[in-house]
Amino acid sequence: MIKLSKRQDEILEIVKQNGPITGKDIAEKLSLTRAALRPDLAILTMSGNLEARPRVGYYFNESYESKQQAKKFILQKVKDYKALPVVVEKSTSVYDAIVQLFLEDVGTLYIVDSKGHLAGVVSRKDLLRASLGNHNLHELPVSVIMTRMPNIMTINPEETLLEAAKKMIHNHIDSLPVVKEVDGQKNTYLLLGRITKTTITRAYLEMMENK
Repeated sequence: MIKLSKRQDEILEIVKQNGPITGKDIAEKLSLTRAALRPDLAILTMSGNLEARPRVGYYFNESYESKQQAKKFILQKVKDYKALPVVVEKSTSVYDAIVQLFLEDVGTLYIVDSKGHLAGVVSRKDLLRASLGNHNLHELPVSVIMTRMPNIMTINPEETLLEAAKKMIHNHIDSLPVVKEVDGQKNTYLLLGRITKTTITRAYLEMMENK
């Protein structure tokens, strides 16, 4: 994204409010000569911020602004949007896990060991599947049905929202555990948070509303 000067920002605002508008009229509003304004108009036109039509003038390229806003959004870091994970221990029964899932109104539970390391993931579908025809949910530990490491798709805090969205779409999942790798231990991660499709959608709406 090109860093615009103060004058170029002023030009964009003038064109937004008055476009299409001629270079002569823009120059008059800024109390400048057309020659002094020409380099700025050239930069804004070549960068895609403005478009020019012969005998009509300059007008603001709204599709360019939308693309720039989208780029700005998708490059945001996961660490700035992650939420607290809903965690249970490996010994938790499937029954208690189901209760926890509905109390917290989430689609995924994260299972951790005694050191707070990510041990497994259980989704709403996993719990539903386990409950069908099973009358011993109080005795069945969640560790039996969870997806274990290293078969868990994770994301680190420095990755972007775009990477998070790609991982969820490509792997047909609704959320990702945000983790930090434990030094010297293969497939061992400290659980830091979670990010979901809903999180990304909400972040996008907030950014568009506040742009």
